[in-house]
Amino acid sequence: MMQVTMIGEDYEQDIAPLLKSFYPKEEINIKKYQTETEQALSTETTLVLRLFLDRFKVSLYENAILTKSEEEILSEYPLTRSIYRNALLRVLYQLLSDYTKEALPWGIMTGIRPTKQVLERLEDGVTEEDIVKYLKEEYYCSDEKIALSLNVAKREHGILKDLSYQNGHSIYIGIPFCPSTCHYCSFTSYPLERSQHLVEPYLMALTKEMEYASTCLEKPLSTIYVGGGTPTTLSAKQLEYLLTKVDHYFGIKGLKELTVEAGRPDSITREKLKVLKDFGVSRISINPQSMRQKTLDLIGRKHTATQIEEAFYLAREIGHDNINMDIIIGLSGENPSDVIYTLDRIKSMNPDSLTVHTLAIKRAARLNTQKEQYKDMEAVRVIDMLAETVKFAKENSYDPYYLYRQKNMAENLENVG
Repeated sequence: MMQVTMIGEDYEQDIAPLLKSFYPKEEINIKKYQTETEQALSTETTLVLRLFLDRFKVSLYENAILTKSEEEILSEYPLTRSIYRNALLRVLYQLLSDYTKEALPWGIMTGIRPTKQVLERLEDGVTEEDIVKYLKEEYYCSDEKIALSLNVAKREHGILKDLSYQNGHSIYIGIPFCPSTCHYCSFTSYPLERSQHLVEPYLMALTKEMEYASTCLEKPLSTIYVGGGTPTTLSAKQLEYLLTKVDHYFGIKGLKELTVEAGRPDSITREKLKVLKDFGVSRISINPQSMRQKTLDLIGRKHTATQIEEAFYLAREIGHDNINMDIIIGLSGENPSDVIYTLDRIKSMNPDSLTVHTLAIKRAARLNTQKEQYKDMEAVRVIDMLAETVKFAKENSYDPYYLYRQKNMAENLENVG
C-alpha cells in the first residue's frame, strides 16, 4: 500500500490518477491535513505533499528515510487551480519518473479527451510546432502520443466542420439491457434473463422522455447514437417501436448519422438487422472484443467467435455498409499473439472501421470486485498489443479519427477508433 500525506491545499482528485498510473497494483491511501502540526509521519508513509498558495514540496520516503524531494516556489500567486494543478503534477511526475525509471506515454495528461487541447488550438490558428511544444512542456507527453493527438484532431476537425456541433445537437439514447454482463463491464446494464419484465416499462418511460426532449430542441439535430447496454437485446418489434418514436419526435431523414450499437452477436437476428436497415440506420457496430474463444468464455460472453463472423456477414447481406468492430486489448489471460489472432480474423471480415479499447477496470466491474479470482490471469505486454493494432491499422488503411482515455486503463494507454 502507498501511504500519502497531503498537507495544506486539497488536490487528492488530481494526484490520485497519476499515482495510480505509476503504481497500478498498489492500493493508495491519502490522508489530508490542514497544517503541518496536525500530522505525524509514520514508518508507512511513502509520499508527502506540502501544498501552499506560494509553494509546494513533494517528498518521497522509503522505510521512513527521505530518498528524494522536489520543491517549487511560485513567483506569482495565487494561481488558477488548473495552472497550480499542472505545476504540481509536473513536479510529482518528475520525482516518480526518476525514482521508478518509468516514463508515462501521456505524461501528466489524465483527461478523457487528449485531442481537446489540440483541436482548440488548431481552431485558434496555433501552429503545429507550437502545439507540440505546449504538449511536451505542459503535459510531458511522448512524441508518439503527440503525433497521434495531432493526427486525430485534424481528422476530427474535418468531420466536425460539416456538423452544427457548436450550434446544434446530438442525442444519445441508452438501452440498459444485455444478454449477460461481461466481467470487465461496470456500465448500467441489466441481464435480459433477469430483467425481461422491465423492458416494456422502460420503453414507455423512454418514449415520454423523447417526447419532452423534442420540445427542447431549438437548434438543428445532427446525429443520434443508440447505445447501451446492447440495444439489439430488444426484439425486432421493440426495435421497430423505438425507431418509429425516434423518427416521430426527432426525424431520421435529415440526420448526418444514425448509429445503433448492435454489439453482441448473440443478440443479432436477420429480423432486427432488417428493421435497422429499413429505418435508415447508417452505422452499426458488431463487437468481438476478442476472437479467442477461451477469452470470450472467461469474460462472460455467452457466444462463440464463429457467431461473430455469422452476424457480420448477415449484416452485409441485409445491406449494412458501415459496420464498426470493437476489440479490447488487455483482457484477462491474453498476450500479443492473441491480439494478432483476433486481428487476422477481423481482417478477413473487412469491417468499415475498427475501434481499439484498452481495458479499463472500474470499481464495480467483476474483474475488480473478484480480483483475487483473476489475479493469475492478467494480460501481459499490453503496450505490445497496442503496437500490433497500430501496425494492423496502417497496413489495412484504417486512419484514426477519434481518441479518448479513462482512469485505470492498462499501462496508461488509450482508446482509438
